[in-house]
Amino acid sequence: MISIPPPGNEPVVGVIDTQFSTNVYFRDWVEYHRLVDPAITLTEKDYQHGTEVTSIIVDGPAGNPGREDGCGRFRVRHFGVGYASPMSSFALMKMVRDIVRTNTDIRVWNISLGSREEIRDFFISPEGALLDALQAEFNVIFIVAGTNKPATGSDLPMKIGAPADSINAITVNATDLAGNPASYTRTGPVLHYFTKPDVACFGGDGLRPETKVQICSGQGARFVSGTSYAAPWITRKIAYMIHVLGFSRETAKALLIDSAEGWVPENSRNTAELGHGVVPAHIGSIISCEPSEIRFVIQGKVLNYRTFRHDLPVPRDKFNRFNWNMRATLCYFPPCLREQGVDYTLTELGLRFGRIMENGEIEQPSSLGNAGEKISEKTARRSDGKWNNTKVIKKIISKGLKNYRDLYGFGVISNNRLKPLRENALPFSIVVTLRNRDGQNRIADFMQMYQANGWFVEQVDHVSLENMSRIASEELEFS
Repeated sequence: MISIPPPGNEPVVGVIDTQFSTNVYFRDWVEYHRLVDPAITLTEKDYQHGTEVTSIIVDGPAGNPGREDGCGRFRVRHFGVGYASPMSSFALMKMVRDIVRTNTDIRVWNISLGSREEIRDFFISPEGALLDALQAEFNVIFIVAGTNKPATGSDLPMKIGAPADSINAITVNATDLAGNPASYTRTGPVLHYFTKPDVACFGGDGLRPETKVQICSGQGARFVSGTSYAAPWITRKIAYMIHVLGFSRETAKALLIDSAEGWVPENSRNTAELGHGVVPAHIGSIISCEPSEIRFVIQGKVLNYRTFRHDLPVPRDKFNRFNWNMRATLCYFPPCLREQGVDYTLTELGLRFGRIMENGEIEQPSSLGNAGEKISEKTARRSDGKWNNTKVIKKIISKGLKNYRDLYGFGVISNNRLKPLRENALPFSIVVTLRNRDGQNRIADFMQMYQANGWFVEQVDHVSLENMSRIASEELEFS
């Protein structure tokens, strides 16, 4: 038997799924709304999937001690939109639209539902486009399961199903205990070039209980496998970063993807099945870094064609060289238009980050198509992620780099398909991780150099922020 204290003012996460059973130990943590016709008679199976997904979001580590993520517990507002049998896509889309529009206090949504059919090659599904439109309008973020192969399907690759093709959502595939793609994994990319899934997480695979995820349903504990049970673990991490640490959705997504990328060389993983990689289990590995690493976040809004800063000081070694491996991850939520077909995203942000060269330019662009080189659109999309809403630059060096101007720089170059950016500038977030090749801890030098160059540097202490969030959410009664 598992016990749980009464809920307080913990963050609320939205879940859109099948029905929720109140015959569970954490029922007081869930606000349940049944949205199917009251005249329809529901069976126990109609309550199973939704209850299982919500059990992970509320109290997942309780049944999975080996998956402790340090995120605590979450309250859930659960919307039962369907049942175990196939549902009408049109009816589901209408309910999702109404749910998000009438619950604007919820910023993080989990959807572990998906189509059995494969996505199309040349256009986004109506379900995926709806999620992108809602994310643009209400400043929310969806975490979506990458969908599973049918149990009786073949071993041939199968593309993900809607709404996992939502470009701005975080699509999650599942892995086994060893971090390999699960046997039921479906693949991306979307529209040939967009990286989907975004990340992967343990979702269980195999026959033994220890190789699966333990959940709680109305019938008790079960051991299960599926992308439906991988996505909630990512939902917990995003909700923690947004609600507890106060990060923007752009920063939360960038930190998540940056942690999944790691220092694995490019083109060494199966992107079609794992996306940017496997996310670490514990939140500390996402928001913290090793002593030999420096991680910092740059946030801003793009309104002009070029947004540049050339005054990023980076500590040098005793030979006056830059002795760092470098990784930079850019995330943003572009406006989208389904009628454009493969030209679905309307705004492109190209990232440049690196040393300032003798000519004053930044050393390494990301989207070459935006940097002026004569390069085909196909190459720019495939090699440099042009038009993708997530950009990653990674440079792993074998020896120290020459110092030209004592500084690094970053630049964001915008491009729009139909018209210039609107008056409301497009927010972006860049997460930069520097790794000292000699294993030295240079964080004190780094902070001192930035402060000397006029930057305001604030170190993120997630323990203090968590305590502050808990104290701020306490209810006071005045006598």
